[in-house]
Amino acid sequence: PIPGGLRDGLMVVICGTVLPTCDRCVFKIDLQCGSCPSPHADIALHFNPRFEEGGCVVCNTFERQNWGREERKYEMPFFKGHPFEIRVLVKCDSFQVAVNGNPFVEYKHRIPLSKVNHLSVSGDVDVAIISFQTTAVSLIILCSPVKTVVNICLFVCLFVCLKLGGSHARDLSPVWFRFHVNLKWGDHIALHLNPRFSEKTIVRNSQLHQSWGPEERGLPSGMPLHRGQSFTIWILCDAHCFKVAVNGQHQFEYNHRVPNLQQIDRLEIGGDVTLICVQV
Repeated sequence: PIPGGLRDGLMVVICGTVLPTCDRCVFKIDLQCGSCPSPHADIALHFNPRFEEGGCVVCNTFERQNWGREERKYEMPFFKGHPFEIRVLVKCDSFQVAVNGNPFVEYKHRIPLSKVNHLSVSGDVDVAIISFQTTAVSLIILCSPVKTVVNICLFVCLFVCLKLGGSHARDLSPVWFRFHVNLKWGDHIALHLNPRFSEKTIVRNSQLHQSWGPEERGLPSGMPLHRGQSFTIWILCDAHCFKVAVNGQHQFEYNHRVPNLQQIDRLEIGGDVTLICVQV
């Protein structure tokens, strides 16, 4: 159920991973008028990525037990085995859908918003988080942990929050807008992630025996984080390195500098950021 139903300004956020074994239709997201399976409830927005047919995403409406006219976008932003983030912004006249932080499609309403009160996600997908967000409140629903073939998948979902907003933000030194994510044990830091907006990079490092190692700074696709905008960070740990994705897009790998990964037992997050949730 969608608390309070759909309304103008509501943001629906879905984070998950496409299963590596998916075949044809991948998965579907339905914004529904109720949850009745038979006869099936009306669907205001049917969002259905399909790897078949050249790779496309189909949007449609199901009303009075009939499908309407399909709207197709022949672009595939989803990949097998990869995480993703979908944001559906509800406007008075349309749904505006973004995938991995990029605007993807706008779908005009065919059913009044007042009738839509349920969300369904199904198919070849592991759902990590469903979030209903407004400017005043966020409701987070934690779903089953992300399943991967690697050893560990740490999912960190963060919301950037400026300490001062509006015009005052321009008067602050850029150093104010920093935060860090540390994977630690004792006084040691196995992975230190430090986004620096003034330098347009994410610094990676380790601190062992009270000494910092050499920094890693390269970002092949540029700075993926922006002040005042929400984002998700995925940290996957395999035998050789940490793999880090932001908003579903792979950013970099960081080779392990500690011999025993099992001793890492703490996550530390601090700085100019508001934490929504963490999932392991």
